[in-house]
Amino acid sequence: MATPGQTMTTLKDACVRFDQRVVLGPLNLELDARPTAIIGPSGAGKTILLRLLGGTVASTSGHVERLEAQNRVGFIYQDHQLVPNYRVLQNVLTGQVGQFGLLRSLKRVLWPGREAIAEVHRLLERVGIGDKLYAWTDQLSGGERQRVAIARALYMHPRLVLADEPVASVDPVRARALMELLTGLAREEGWGLVVSLHDVTLARTMFERIIGLQNGAIVFDSSPQDVTAAQVAALYQVVDGTTP
Repeated sequence: MATPGQTMTTLKDACVRFDQRVVLGPLNLELDARPTAIIGPSGAGKTILLRLLGGTVASTSGHVERLEAQNRVGFIYQDHQLVPNYRVLQNVLTGQVGQFGLLRSLKRVLWPGREAIAEVHRLLERVGIGDKLYAWTDQLSGGERQRVAIARALYMHPRLVLADEPVASVDPVRARALMELLTGLAREEGWGLVVSLHDVTLARTMFERIIGLQNGAIVFDSSPQDVTAAQVAALYQVVDGTTP
């Protein structure tokens, strides 16, 4: 369990290049266990930053100090990345696939034991869909699928959860409910949480720290009360002088 103020990941002059083009950095950043929102326009580098933090993208230069156990990082994707022909139970169980060999992973997913089933059911109850344990994933609503994705991340027993635009496919009411769920779980369980968002209001009201990203660089890194309207307007400024 992480404690408030404990450093989870550190970037030191970290830079990511694609085809010799710099898409992120160089960044110097320390992330602790406070729920943190990353905001910025499309193409700012939010997804690349999350993947760098999670280890699925490597830094081209600089240094990244991550958790000592990289498999303790849970990732929640914008498009959920659930297996449509699996039941909810099996989709949650895939959260630990990377921790075992292929054959053992398949056995655990397709023929889970009673303890695993009970743990998944407990997680689903925590995210509000305990009655969906054996439901087919492709028959769920967008909000329910997102909760399955959250449960899958939690099944990894994470120390850090990274979420990439997790509320992009739901309406504002459900978006707020999902953010309340995620930030509440993070505080209760003591794991770090970093979420990329386009909804600045959600970022201001639900998170303890806001990072503004533009063109792969950090524009500001502040508590919500210290982020000004002028900073947000400048962050989303586009070339022709208008804001989206």
